[in-house]
Amino acid sequence: MTVQGEKKSLFILNPFAGVIPVNFIISEELKRRKNELSYFKSLSIDESGSRIKQSFEEYDIFIAAGGDGTVRTVASELIGTNKILGVLPMGSGNGFAKELGFRTNIRSLLNDIKKGDQLSVDVIRINNMICLNVAGIGLDSFVAHSFDKLITRGFWSYAWVTLVNFIRLKPVHVEICIAGEEPISEDLFVLTIANTRQFGNNAFIAPDARPDDGIIDIVLLKPFPKFLAPVFIYRLFRGTIKDSKYVKYLKTDKTIIIKSPEKRFHIDGEPIELSGDVSVTITKNALAVLKTKHNKL
Repeated sequence: MTVQGEKKSLFILNPFAGVIPVNFIISEELKRRKNELSYFKSLSIDESGSRIKQSFEEYDIFIAAGGDGTVRTVASELIGTNKILGVLPMGSGNGFAKELGFRTNIRSLLNDIKKGDQLSVDVIRINNMICLNVAGIGLDSFVAHSFDKLITRGFWSYAWVTLVNFIRLKPVHVEICIAGEEPISEDLFVLTIANTRQFGNNAFIAPDARPDDGIIDIVLLKPFPKFLAPVFIYRLFRGTIKDSKYVKYLKTDKTIIIKSPEKRFHIDGEPIELSGDVSVTITKNALAVLKTKHNKL
């Protein structure tokens, strides 16, 4: 009897994602299950894209085994097609994976693959780049740029980089233009563009966001006394940050133009530099995603 997972799904593994022990354990389990599944180690974005194109007709489900950057790379090849995205989370934050119920359990994931249930999620476009989870400018983008330079990965490295950047943090001037509305001009600690609720690690920056409602959630975090940082951290993990007087929360399905002298942005935790007018749009139901038994949408 042919195993269904062998025919239907291809795991695309990023061997550099996450912390080394977790990556090693998952890599070894994929090898051990080679009779149940197909997998491919990708050393670059271009290599991932090429392999997906070569295997496009052979597989129905493509599993991104890595962090949010790996997920974006695989998803970019599947948007607007009938192919399905799955995730085996191995990154430091795994925001998109957590929101869609993916866990680091290959056996459970194989059961989900066999069922083959799916749902459709929205995709945000920032200029010509896709965003599945969150993007922005300010503290989180500064952290992304600093974190990218580290050799060591994982939650505690991320927490340390966040603390260092917060101590040095100065407000960033941002102008936000939503089609048909008055421009908003603010000095901010954080501007977040959200398709889902969290940065990752259950830090809920946009607690009302849903990846299937056709709406962009925008969170503006105004400068606040830094001694209040523990309060903001508590609210971030409790999902109540929008209740703060220092937070402005917006929703729109219209085109957004962002202008700022600051060029350091992040998209799904990946550092990027953008200058000039930055265009943000959303496409509803653009991507098919594997439905897991832990999915709460």
